[in-house]
Amino acid sequence: MRDEPADVLVAGAGPVGLTAAVELRRRGTGCRIVDRLPRRLPYAKAVGIQPRTLELWDRMGLVRAALDAAAPLYGQLAYSDGVETARLEMRMPPGIPYGFAALPQYETERILEELLARSGTAVERGTELVSFAQDADGVTCRLAGPHGEEEVRARYLVGCDGAHSLVRKGLGLTFGGGAFADAYMLADVVLDWDLPYGYAVRSTHHDAAGRPDDVLVCIPLPGAGRYRVSMPAPPELSSPSAGPDGVAHGLEGGPRPELPHVQAVLDRLSPRPVTASGLRWSSVFRISHRIVDRYGEGRVFVAGDAAHIHPPTGAQGMNTGIQDAWNLAWKLALAVAGDASPGLLASYDAERRPVGEEVVGRTVRHAAEGVRAGPGDGDGATLLLREAQLLLGYPASPIVLRAEPDGASPGPRPGDRAPDCEGLTGRIEAHPLRLHELLRGSEHVLLVCAPRADSPGVPELAALTDGLPAGRFTAYAVLTEGGTAPAWAPLPVFLDGRGDFARVYGVREPTAFVVRPDGYLGARLTPPTAAGLSAYLSGVFAEGPSG
Repeated sequence: MRDEPADVLVAGAGPVGLTAAVELRRRGTGCRIVDRLPRRLPYAKAVGIQPRTLELWDRMGLVRAALDAAAPLYGQLAYSDGVETARLEMRMPPGIPYGFAALPQYETERILEELLARSGTAVERGTELVSFAQDADGVTCRLAGPHGEEEVRARYLVGCDGAHSLVRKGLGLTFGGGAFADAYMLADVVLDWDLPYGYAVRSTHHDAAGRPDDVLVCIPLPGAGRYRVSMPAPPELSSPSAGPDGVAHGLEGGPRPELPHVQAVLDRLSPRPVTASGLRWSSVFRISHRIVDRYGEGRVFVAGDAAHIHPPTGAQGMNTGIQDAWNLAWKLALAVAGDASPGLLASYDAERRPVGEEVVGRTVRHAAEGVRAGPGDGDGATLLLREAQLLLGYPASPIVLRAEPDGASPGPRPGDRAPDCEGLTGRIEAHPLRLHELLRGSEHVLLVCAPRADSPGVPELAALTDGLPAGRFTAYAVLTEGGTAPAWAPLPVFLDGRGDFARVYGVREPTAFVVRPDGYLGARLTPPTAAGLSAYLSGVFAEGPSG
């Protein structure tokens, strides 16, 4: 039995729990992470990786490992009753650093777990959270593991323990929604067709009334001809089932589909003659759509499938859960250190629950209609950016500072994702940098922007960095009209030689931007003042800057 308390206990070591643990440890926060399974499962359950997730992995320092292990996703081919009806190209517009990728969940977990191990923290396998009770000072958790039961004291508990979450049930959270009646087969197979590499395939059959009655979805995986295929399960494999909590969602036990089951659907729906082989794994999968009434209470929080479940359409689930974990982890790290404002942790629910509601609603609609632009989606380009999770933001967040009216300046607003841009040159670097390179691995970043080094007020802008929370901020000056960097400056200086930063961020006069640890704008200050920066900091930190 361990006697030392944990700052944070994370229950569940899937991609969401591992992300939370990595981000906590990266900030020096003590963390234990437990999982009831003795080892990672070799299942390609969640495979789609969104461009926004790759941006976060870039900040974490693991994007290279993920890209090396992943396959590209260039688009989707749609067929209706054997005829190609659409080809959705999933190419990102200029300025977006990453495209879509496919990575089996077991590979995502491996990469995250290896990164976590480098911080000195290992997943405690075969160890399950069986109960917890919280009080004003912490959470008392009961764990059952290979050596029996133990009681551990943690300051905070994060439930990343899936659709049947014990943490969610222990908090008494409602999990409202419904379920799809049909069961589906999932399988990891090799297909020998001649369809273009890197494209997902969706093939739908319609009945005499024009209603869809059969569907095949194939997502490319790393490896020659390898796909994760999903399709309706035959009656002999689709007996009704649900967990003890009444939630039917995820992989089921019982009989598993064999290659003949998969081949029968391919024979009905494949747009090309094809033979399936190389079955790695298969399962029957059930789908619910539910969301909790709140993302936490007191010192206990839920994230990922413990908070929201929905159809896998558009690969939104795991990616949404990873962003849940990111949003919560940087706030928990400040709370553990005693640096958080009183309302900071409450902003997790305020920011992430509206995202969960939108994702659940959208994926349910897309599961019924297919992924295409519809009412409220905007044009195809907007739909693509939304599926890439690049349009998510927190404009109504209680910790985002809206210091000027909407539309007062062009460019991103507080609460928006901080867009990338190119062409920043420093005084030592021999090649231009992307803005996201400056943000990599950082906490809050203050960007103090002015047209030239001799612009009125530039020295005063640099003085905004006085009193920033120690170790929590990095500050840079960006000169938007280029020129020559001053021989000495109180901040590192970058020149916007191509004007890309000024164009993307809509900078026309001296302005300061605060970029949060998760890559969203916390504030836009035009003109930048110490009072404005202090107003933002007071919503996030226990104490803002003096003066």
